[in-house]
Amino acid sequence: MQTEPGTLPATAKRPSAAHGALCFAGNLAIIALGLFALGISLHILLFACLIWTGLNSRLLGHDFVAIRDMMNDGISRALPAIYIFLLIGLVIAAFMQSGTVAALIYYGLNLLSPAWFLAAGLVLCSVMSVATGTSWGTAGTLGVVLIGIGGAMGIPLPMVAGMIVCGATFGDKLSPVSDTTNLAAMSAGTSLFRHIGSMLYTTVPAFVISLLVFVVLGLAYADNALPTVAIAEIRQALTSSYGLNLWITLLPLLVMLTLSLRRFPAEVAMTASVVVAVLIAILYQGQSVVTVLNNLWSNQAGTTGITSLDELLGRGGMLSMSWTLLLSLMALALGGMLFAAGFLQAMLQGLIARLKSTASLVASTIGAGIIGNMGMGEAYITIILNSQLFRPAFEAKGIDNAVLSRSVEEGATMSTGLIPWTTAGAFYAATLGVPVLDYLPYAFLNYLNPLIAITMAALGLGLLRRVKKN
Repeated sequence: MQTEPGTLPATAKRPSAAHGALCFAGNLAIIALGLFALGISLHILLFACLIWTGLNSRLLGHDFVAIRDMMNDGISRALPAIYIFLLIGLVIAAFMQSGTVAALIYYGLNLLSPAWFLAAGLVLCSVMSVATGTSWGTAGTLGVVLIGIGGAMGIPLPMVAGMIVCGATFGDKLSPVSDTTNLAAMSAGTSLFRHIGSMLYTTVPAFVISLLVFVVLGLAYADNALPTVAIAEIRQALTSSYGLNLWITLLPLLVMLTLSLRRFPAEVAMTASVVVAVLIAILYQGQSVVTVLNNLWSNQAGTTGITSLDELLGRGGMLSMSWTLLLSLMALALGGMLFAAGFLQAMLQGLIARLKSTASLVASTIGAGIIGNMGMGEAYITIILNSQLFRPAFEAKGIDNAVLSRSVEEGATMSTGLIPWTTAGAFYAATLGVPVLDYLPYAFLNYLNPLIAITMAALGLGLLRRVKKN
């Protein structure tokens, strides 16, 4: 029989704080040593982590069935994310087939100059992610286009990818239709818009600084504009392979945006956009039904004759998400075991009891979010767990729960795309074609936001107080 997460069978015991720290440190050591020193596949390293954590769980009295149930529960709690994984692969391939991406590149080459490309791209990604509430959808559609345009302009792809991750995460954190935004507010016991209002104190300064940094970086590439001949060659190659009527080719993207703004589930919005894109590919682009449907499974390179452009237009397809999906399943199973067996709780509860100042409480909440993501591979579980663990401490200090929810997101939501083995990190790397460790230095918003939050807490700024009810 499957137990509720966080509860233990009668024969099992709770881990001590030292045991929890040892188990978690062992997982980090396996990943760090194997990945950075030995160059071992991340999937195999996570398998080794499952064995290590399973053995530690067995020492607590859990039998194999209970351990398997813990792993199953970790996966089942993230099933919506898994569905979106598969749909994103379909969306990218469908947008390639319909000419949506080709049209955006065609017109984008004229509208975006290298000097302002990074700053404009950050704003565009931020607006789209706020409107749709999905960082993955933003990276998988607009992000793919910006990677193509940025590469054509000679801007380093890690820099472009870092900009995309910043903008995509901005909306994932602040949008009222984002799942993590709603989950954090609900888990911390505050209202949605109280939570969003609280986050503005720390997120807006981080965004402004990030925007200014990208402006400065972009100016260094002001002379990188493609020669007129090269631009003409790319545009000619696109027009010879696709119909590029904007009203038609942008329809799949407009469908997804419209349904997202009307608060349809992400799965519904993406499925509808795929259907529209498939119809356009068949009826407008003149492709055969068989070719289009097969490309939804495994998209084929474009036929423009420009190698780099053909590789970009050949991205997507359900098969392209298999590496990421397998990695995510293993990371979620590991997180389910660490959570249900109590290792993370044991490690953090001792720390929470020693926190005295408000700044240390905020910093620890953010740090716990990063640690939780590193251990469990998924922000959803981390958000729920940290809200439960830190809520009594925030309430005891008279701090509003919206500060708790803000701090939880600044740890969990902001860091998840910066860790290679999380679902978000693996997704961004696969979708944008840039490894996490390559774009990490340029994801300014993601690490500036937590630093600003801790600094403001130390200065006593932006700390909302609980309102006493009569």
